[in-house]
Amino acid sequence: MTGATPNDRLRAWRENADLTRAEMAKMINLSQSGIKHGLTCDEERIRRWEAGEVRWPHDPYRFAIKEVTHTDLEDLGFTPRRGGSAKKPAQRRSGEVDNQGIQPRTMDLAGQGEAEDDVRRREFVGLTGAALFNAVLGQPQNATDAKRHLESLAAVLVDYASPADGPIDLDALSAAVAAAKQNYQACRYSQVSATLPALLQSLRAACTILDGDARLRAHALSAEAHHVAASVLLKQEDKGLAWLAADRSVQAAHASQSPLMIGSSSRIITHALMDGGHYQAATDAARGAATRMDADLTQPSPADLSIYGSLLLRGAVAAANTGSRHNIAELLDEAAEAGTRLGVDANHMWTAFGPNNVLCHRVNIALRLGDAGSAITYARQVEIDYLPINERKATLLLDTSRAFLMCGQHDKALHILRAAGQLAPEEITGRAAALRLVRDIAATAPISVRREAREYAESLGVSA
Repeated sequence: MTGATPNDRLRAWRENADLTRAEMAKMINLSQSGIKHGLTCDEERIRRWEAGEVRWPHDPYRFAIKEVTHTDLEDLGFTPRRGGSAKKPAQRRSGEVDNQGIQPRTMDLAGQGEAEDDVRRREFVGLTGAALFNAVLGQPQNATDAKRHLESLAAVLVDYASPADGPIDLDALSAAVAAAKQNYQACRYSQVSATLPALLQSLRAACTILDGDARLRAHALSAEAHHVAASVLLKQEDKGLAWLAADRSVQAAHASQSPLMIGSSSRIITHALMDGGHYQAATDAARGAATRMDADLTQPSPADLSIYGSLLLRGAVAAANTGSRHNIAELLDEAAEAGTRLGVDANHMWTAFGPNNVLCHRVNIALRLGDAGSAITYARQVEIDYLPINERKATLLLDTSRAFLMCGQHDKALHILRAAGQLAPEEITGRAAALRLVRDIAATAPISVRREAREYAESLGVSA
């Protein structure tokens, strides 16, 4: 194209994100639109965009660029063929539509076409506008660092020596606990594991040295920090240490005298019970904690509803492992009612609770019951852009990938799995369960998918 003007703004965005053209092309291909339409962007295409040889990319590349950069194309230096750009929609409550009748993106797995059973007629269409970020994703920690961090965490959890005296800054500890929570929910597990040992030591000292309201606050912070520790250990499948951390969380919560903190820590003890195979005890523990909260919910706050609903969801997942469909339905319905009362997906008390989170748990429970078709049906109803944390999004994608694998649709299982890995690398590289899923897809993939599946598995160090 003669007379083309270099697109310096697009190049500046890429260089600011520290991306090579090849890396940006890969992100385009793994975006929502890239997966949906099987895009094959390469370095040459990026070069042509940056050189100004393409004034206005065709669909679906235009959509993919916006998904990757989170920036309007006009702001990146492209010139639309027709003037004007669409206004960005205001944020809506879950399930609402705008004045043009447009709903938030869902995992649209609706199918058209083949006259096969319901599951095989479904066709993977899209994931989420939040599926990729506009920065290079960091390399996962190596195995040696991961083991060292967990050993340090184990040492702190079994340290019963009297803590050393020293100044206690509760505000700084509160900020450190919040950072640990945020990093966990963003699936930055290596960062969490590296910082938790020192944080837990400092909190133990605070709980011992401080008095009065300050000690109560320290116990509340300790409950939250041990909750994070147990969550990380459960993802590492270290059931023994996870149980110890969960128990410490509950003890600290009771010492804090905060009903909300007690309810919150009940979630992790339920999870630890379930991971240990004690499904009935886990169901009873979650239901009991929710019942105690329900007695005080005449005028519940958003935090009350979030903890209450999350307990019910945890109980429903535990009940799924007992096969008690009556308990499952009852707990799920009560959780859905709490989600409706809350109205939106939020992150009160670090729960990520809301109507879409309830749907995510329906997906997981359907899988546990062996009903992959229902899992996919529920997954396509999730407005994934409204899920407030990456950990929940990645878990949903992994569950959906498992559902497609159960249906023998390896291509869709692999595409969703790779999107989960792009969204949250450590959710794949740092979890044995996710790596087993990678191995299962690669080992059973048909010829049409086998090469891609095995290359992906090899890139993660997994042998099929």
